[in-house]
Formats: sequence, C-alpha cells, structure tokens
Amino acid sequence: MQLAVANAAQARLRSRPNPWVGAVITSSSGVVATGATEALGGAHAEIVALRQAGDRTKGATLYTTLEPCHHVGRTGPCTKAIIEAGISRVVVGVIDPDEQVSGRGIEAMRQAGIQVDVGVKSEEVSAQLAPYLFHRRTKRPFVVLKMAYTIDGRTSAADGTSQWITGQDARRRVHELRAESDAILVGAGTVRADDPYLNVRDVAGDSPRRIVLGKIDSGAHVHPCLEYSGELTTLLDQLGGEGVLQLLVEGGPRVAAEFHGQGLVNRYVMHIAPVIAGGDDSNPVFRGPGARTMAEMWRGHFISSTRLGDDLEIVLEAS
Repeated sequence: MQLAVANAAQARLRSRPNPWVGAVITSSSGVVATGATEALGGAHAEIVALRQAGDRTKGATLYTTLEPCHHVGRTGPCTKAIIEAGISRVVVGVIDPDEQVSGRGIEAMRQAGIQVDVGVKSEEVSAQLAPYLFHRRTKRPFVVLKMAYTIDGRTSAADGTSQWITGQDARRRVHELRAESDAILVGAGTVRADDPYLNVRDVAGDSPRRIVLGKIDSGAHVHPCLEYSGELTTLLDQLGGEGVLQLLVEGGPRVAAEFHGQGLVNRYVMHIAPVIAGGDDSNPVFRGPGARTMAEMWRGHFISSTRLGDDLEIVLEAS
C-alpha cells in the first residue's frame, strides 16, 4: 500500500476532477505491476496495473488507495475488470464516499468471491486524498488558506507593499500549491496593490481558475477571472458543483478573515519570513474583528513544519 500511495502522488496534477489513485498488483513472487490514474478520460489506476500485469493477474493481490469504482462513467467499472482478471484479494485504503460508489465496489467484489480488506494505511491515504474526499462528502471544495507574513505578524510594509516578504523557495512552494488547486481566490484589494497574475510558473502543472472578490480594473493581469460579489458559502456551493476539488485562498487580510471567521478554511498554510516589521501600522494576517475571549479562539493542530530556504512553512488544520 505504501507503494500505491507513492504511485498516487504521481497522478496528483493530471487526474482531476477524478481522484489521484495508486494501485499495485503482487503475487507470491513479489510486485507484478503498478498503476496510477491517467488524465481525465484515461484509465483508472487499477486498470493501468491490470493491463501492465497481463496474464499474471490470476490469484494475485491488488492494492488500491481508493475503493474501485462500480459504475460506468467516462470509463467502465473497475470492479468488473478486477473480477474478470481473476484477482483473488483486493486491499483498499479508504472507501470512496462518492454516492455512485460508497461501498458498492467492495460489495460487488466480495459477492464475486474476492477477499477484500479495507483500511490499510487509511490515515495516510485520507490525507493524500483530502480534497477529493471532502468534496464528495460536502459538495464543496477543500479550502486552503495561504498567507505570507513577517515573524511579527505583518503581511505588508506600512506603505502597503508586500513583494516580497518571503524568499524564492517559499514563492516556488506557492506555485506548487496553485498547481494542486483547481481555483485560486484573492480580494480586489490584493489585485489593486500587487496586480498579480495568479498563474503557475517555475513548476509543472496547469494554472487554476482565477476568482476575485469584488470589482477590478479591466487591465489587471489576473484577467480572465470571475469577479464575484456575494456570500462565500454560495460561491463554494457553485464551485463545488462545477467540479472544483480544491480552492486556494491567497488573501489579503480581509478575505482571509472572512473565510476564517465563517469557519470555511480546511487547511492553513502559513509562510513565515525572518523579517520584522517592527510596528502596528501595516496589514496584519487577519483584518477585522477577532475572538473576544481565549475560549473563542480557534484551535487546531500542526500538520507539518518545513524549512523553505530562510522561511518557514507551518501547516495547520482544525483539531
């Protein structure tokens, strides 16, 4: 299953809106074949592995990070191919919460006489597939809030400038986050202050859809984009319905505060620079009313901390 997880990582940038899944087929002699989900319209990970294995599938074991599909979409059901290939055992990382699957694939394989074990490395698989699983359970995108700030909690200088608080390694990481996201969102104030492109550069991957909260000048670099004014929950419902699995929110401070205050952030990615603004006359990380008491403060847990050149990336999620 660990090898299947590694294979799934290779599909992260190409499979969406399908989940990025990895598969491995083994026999008594060891690993027979591996697979990862192809681009939209291509084969699922299990089918890739079955094709690679050829006639070595009879009596073999198939490991897959996500429950095999049992419905006809752009491709046929993986369960049918698994059964016909003579696989004797299937090991599944997590059950697919998609309403078209949701245990049906597992049940079909068991009815065909295949031994099915579920939950192997489920925590690791769930973390890898978090945006997909959240989308299928809630019909909304997984929201990642990324903010860069000085070690004393400032996102800009007193004159409003913010390029660049963090260094090149941290900025490259931001482009990786963009490539992993289906859409990116900022406020109109950020566009007016920085005139960003919000595209993917310096790393492999497609640029996400661009969304701006509010109205901006027609000559802004962020165009073409959606200029949105309305409830954030309505926007998330709309994006989820359009197949957006992950939304990256890059601020600024008022937008960050809106998403945070409404409890809409799934993951916080904080880039902290060894820089000191030295005062309170510049933008904070969140602008607006905060928690009134210690009891009302948001509390989460650290997922990771990573050195990015001279900067530090801290990732948090709710407890």
